[in-house]
Amino acid sequence: MSIPILEVIDLHAAYGRIEVLRGVNLTVPRGAVVALLGPNGGGKSTLTQVIAGQKKPTSGEIHLGGVAVRNSAADELARVGLCTVPEGRSVFPNLTVEENLVLMSYAGVTAEAVLETAYSYFPRLAERRRQLAGTMSGGEQQMLAMSRALASDPALLLLDELSMGLAPLIVEELYDTVQQIADTGVSILCIEQFARTALKVADYAAVMTGGRIVATGEPDEIMETMSDVILGGAA
Repeated sequence: MSIPILEVIDLHAAYGRIEVLRGVNLTVPRGAVVALLGPNGGGKSTLTQVIAGQKKPTSGEIHLGGVAVRNSAADELARVGLCTVPEGRSVFPNLTVEENLVLMSYAGVTAEAVLETAYSYFPRLAERRRQLAGTMSGGEQQMLAMSRALASDPALLLLDELSMGLAPLIVEELYDTVQQIADTGVSILCIEQFARTALKVADYAAVMTGGRIVATGEPDEIMETMSDVILGGAA
């Protein structure tokens, strides 16, 4: 069996004296899409921050491709293939779409390659390339944020609350692209409060509440056994 792209082992993290992650265990197999589901306040976004090197854990281990990376900084993790699309999209609003994308060429990828990747996944961005990013819709900004992440040619893509604040049709479109990205061999961890659309593209799912992973399995199994926990009010 191949080494997982991501393995989280007995991970703990806290804000002051308040423990938020209480012994998290999670595995993302190579080339798989894993949906991490659960209600607000369950610890999902904190887990994302710890995996991405943005917050230090208090104990436990994180392995990326079999290598221990618990104490690695976010920029070090990005250089070895871990890329995050954070909650809230995080684009530069006063730059055009194309300027946002070309900024990613600092990582060693040519500007032409960055633009080709972005426009092939999201043709709408080509139409908006001269538009200021801050004047686009929320869905278009999310497309731009995803394109910037893909420019780094990630081995593991973390998508934190991709659907936040977006209309259902836009969410469906974005998750169609998630499936296309996965089909190229990129491993993906989708952190979602709302489950149904993420489960459609997931190979596996995990449910997190109270700072712990309380269930793992295939999407149909998770939907059947954990629907009361993961269906928080949107499809």
